[in-house]
Amino acid sequence: MKFVQIIEFETERLEEMQQVLDEAGQRSAGRTDGPTRSMLLKDRDKPSRYLALIEFESFEEAMRNSDDPETSRMAERLNALSIGDRVYTNCDLLDVRDLK
Repeated sequence: MKFVQIIEFETERLEEMQQVLDEAGQRSAGRTDGPTRSMLLKDRDKPSRYLALIEFESFEEAMRNSDDPETSRMAERLNALSIGDRVYTNCDLLDVRDLK
């Protein structure tokens, strides 16, 4: 079953965060493990609040990714760019529908 992790965070340094994510993406290019899709959402009512949705093939794949030392280093860098604590929500993906 596919798995999605939602990460809620606040930052006023989004461009720096995106640079960290771009660097991580370049390092993992060509790997078959790790996330399969990501989305970044910006809260219209609170401009410094964001939600990142990260999709994995399975919960187990997400946990392997989480245990990767490179993922830990990236998370530390992102945490330093965040305001306050990040909130993680772990979800099993039950259904996806294209509506148009």
